[in-house]
Amino acid sequence: MKVMFKKIVVAILIYEAKLVLKKYHPRVIAITGSVGKTSTEDALYTVLNKSFFVRKSKKSFSGEFNVLLTILNCPTGWNNPFLWLKNIIKGVSLLIFRHHYPELLILEVGAERPGDVENVSKWLVADIVVITRFGDVPTHVEFFDSVEHLVREKAFLINSLKKDGLLILNGDDEKVRVLKDTTDHEYITYGFEKNTDIRADNVQISYNDGVPIGLSFELKDGRKKITIHMKNVFGRHHVYVALCALAVGRYFKLDTKDILESLSSYTPPPGRLRLVEGLKGCIIIDDTYNASPVAVLAGLETVGELNIKGKKIAILGDMLELGKFTIEAHKEVGVMVGKMCDLLFVVGPRAQSVVDGALIGGMSEKNIVEFADSKEAGKHAERIIKEEDVIFIKGSQGMRMEYAVEEIMAHPENKKQVLVRQEKEWQSR
Repeated sequence: MKVMFKKIVVAILIYEAKLVLKKYHPRVIAITGSVGKTSTEDALYTVLNKSFFVRKSKKSFSGEFNVLLTILNCPTGWNNPFLWLKNIIKGVSLLIFRHHYPELLILEVGAERPGDVENVSKWLVADIVVITRFGDVPTHVEFFDSVEHLVREKAFLINSLKKDGLLILNGDDEKVRVLKDTTDHEYITYGFEKNTDIRADNVQISYNDGVPIGLSFELKDGRKKITIHMKNVFGRHHVYVALCALAVGRYFKLDTKDILESLSSYTPPPGRLRLVEGLKGCIIIDDTYNASPVAVLAGLETVGELNIKGKKIAILGDMLELGKFTIEAHKEVGVMVGKMCDLLFVVGPRAQSVVDGALIGGMSEKNIVEFADSKEAGKHAERIIKEEDVIFIKGSQGMRMEYAVEEIMAHPENKKQVLVRQEKEWQSR
């Protein structure tokens, strides 16, 4: 019954969404990939919101739901049929009456199962399609035959582009870069490689009295080099986000100076390589939104680059939905932890493979502690952390690693504004 109800609701919402788009004619930016979709969405919103009436996804849901709820400006109904009925009525209202509707929609298009993106591409019409990164073992690969199958699924989004639409690709990911050869659409690539159209170089971590406060990098703009500063963010991932935002901003004919000014004030969404002030003067790198191998490895690489006096501590939960790649991926993460960090706390049954990898990477067994849940890991960290320690915390959504952050953050009273999954629906789980 639930499956049939879902199909009926989705069919009605799709019908309404198509009519709403036809009535209000917003320009559409659709984003997919396995790493960096939400951060990219937030950066685009930061850059475009000063010049246009823009709407982006409020939350990240899978497949069509995220797209439909953003177009209709509705919350999820979860398992409540009355809330879904309310959403349907709101869609009818948008069609009957004239509403103040956005000029631009930024839509995050994810895929948990085969068909998720293909279904969206059959009815959505986009002005811009952005494809971020995949990595060797992306998230949500469990229900796909291979990584290549997942890439093909997300590449369906290109079919939604208008004839004069723009395709924006992460040029550093070979799986993404080759997609330019599958279409006749105009395209732009971004990244660190020399053959990318919008390129960054010389990424450095910024410090204030020895405390890391953000990053800077050089934008290669023709023959010019422009230094860009971003506060409260770490890692190459946020450089990718900035480069993509620059490409989109220029498409909409925004002044480069204005784009860079907007990026300087960009704050990453909760749980995405975000700096959080910790107890006893420590620094938390909160990356607890979700976890894929490429994202965890990128975060650990950032931790390894930090020049600090204190300890480097990794608190890592299981990476879920990896299927046959589970053991190999967790072990690879562990090897890097062994090279980059002083202490390792692991949470979850799959984390034994992280431990095995850390030992291979050179970490002493005495510096590894296993925990049953993230709260317990956070409480143990609270007892041992000291000033200038850096704690990197990450894991899949189901591991609820934000609880570890809550235990050691300096201002837990601000958790609803700072941490992920603070909604009632999550808190009741």
